[in-house]
Amino acid sequence: MTRTDISPVLVTGATGRIGRVVVDLLLDAGVPVRALTRDSEAAALPAKAEVFTGDLTVPESLDPALSGAGAVFLVWTAPRETAGAVVERLSGHVRRVVLLSSPRRTPHPFFQQPNPTARLHADLERLITATGLDTTVIRPGMLASNALAWWAPAIRAGQVVRWPHGTAETAPVDDRDVAAVAARTLRHDGHVGGDYVLTGPESLTQAAQVEAIGHALGRQIAFEEMTPAEFRILAKGTPRSTVDMLLAAWSAAIGRPAYVTTTVADVLGTAPRTLHQWAADHAPAFAEGP
Repeated sequence: MTRTDISPVLVTGATGRIGRVVVDLLLDAGVPVRALTRDSEAAALPAKAEVFTGDLTVPESLDPALSGAGAVFLVWTAPRETAGAVVERLSGHVRRVVLLSSPRRTPHPFFQQPNPTARLHADLERLITATGLDTTVIRPGMLASNALAWWAPAIRAGQVVRWPHGTAETAPVDDRDVAAVAARTLRHDGHVGGDYVLTGPESLTQAAQVEAIGHALGRQIAFEEMTPAEFRILAKGTPRSTVDMLLAAWSAAIGRPAYVTTTVADVLGTAPRTLHQWAADHAPAFAEGP
């Protein structure tokens, strides 16, 4: 059932990979949108969106955007320290929260490795539950768009893709499908209390994912196994806890299919996009250039 009220929805992380699509989908559906960003002048958000400058690390900066809003799409992009104060402010203004979280409780070893982000999400969920807010939790697995950061530079340069644990299987989910589920749960009744683990429709090794990108480009991309030690050197600058988590998760996934859900189809009524579809739609980002 579609919601009857037309109170604005506040979208945090409005310029991010998922939040930006949520903004567009809500506006297309005629839902008033307030977009929260740290830099409103550089945000390049749609003219129909009401843009607010705010920062999760400064809880009081959210007050103007929250005043009169009916729901919030919460993408946490800050340290843990201000989570309690932010959630308190949400509970004082809105009745509904859709939280972008992680599949931390999913019974698959890929998602059971020590993970600081999952611990942060667990804290957020506890804080939100304690308020009594109408809540929906969305838990995407591996995002297809990670390939843009991980493999696109080598592919654009015509180089071999070197990566660890190439036989590890995941089920990459298209960011657009995650955003569509978020927008649907914000627009329609019936999702309060929902706890949705979102994956793509197929289990693919990391090497096969690179192959799918090559198919979209019309050329073969060579894949070469990298040792974990080499990956640590490559990932210099990335927090060590993140590198540890990725290596442990990929290692734990070797030899077994990825965890795959039907949740995208269940919520949207349409099949989730495959990685091949995602790669075809994003082929220009991988195309060779100067």
